[in-house]
Amino acid sequence: MTINRGEIYPQLRREIADIPGGEYIKRCYACGACSGVCPISRIIPGFDPRKIIRMAILGLRERLLSSDLIWDCARCQNCSFVCPQDVRFSDVIGALRELALKSGLVDLATLERTGKVPVVDQTKCVGCLTCVRVCPFNAACIEERGVAFIDLTKCRSCGICVAECPARAINLKEHGEEKGIAGCSVPDARTI
Repeated sequence: MTINRGEIYPQLRREIADIPGGEYIKRCYACGACSGVCPISRIIPGFDPRKIIRMAILGLRERLLSSDLIWDCARCQNCSFVCPQDVRFSDVIGALRELALKSGLVDLATLERTGKVPVVDQTKCVGCLTCVRVCPFNAACIEERGVAFIDLTKCRSCGICVAECPARAINLKEHGEEKGIAGCSVPDARTI
């Protein structure tokens, strides 16, 4: 990876640490235990938790926050069990997602179009609270208007709300890589 001096934003690590959950980034010493147990890295080439942390520490703000990498993480927390420093990578990813949305380096329309986040069709939503009850991450809530809203900083795009919505008002586009993750299918041996 070639880094240009103009790309470096030294305050990035501090910005991440200022967001709840992002403070764990300060503990990482790049041992690579997280990368060894990451199920996403087996399915999506180029996804590597250690690489994401390294990009943040180096200050590659625009490159990191505008990439798909932070949205590909399933936040399964497998890495948390093996991390000797208790980095809590999934919390750091949450902070990175929040920072990406706040900075405007990523927009909701692109995330919806690429299937990285669920989309609520507000014309179909009846405000039944099913999504709120079934979401294990407390990402679904009901707005004042009485329709569902998905908090993208908490959402892990697991698809539970999509499957359980009785009005079929919540959709999550699936592409090849995401289908492999959701369906737990084994990748073709020719691509490994």
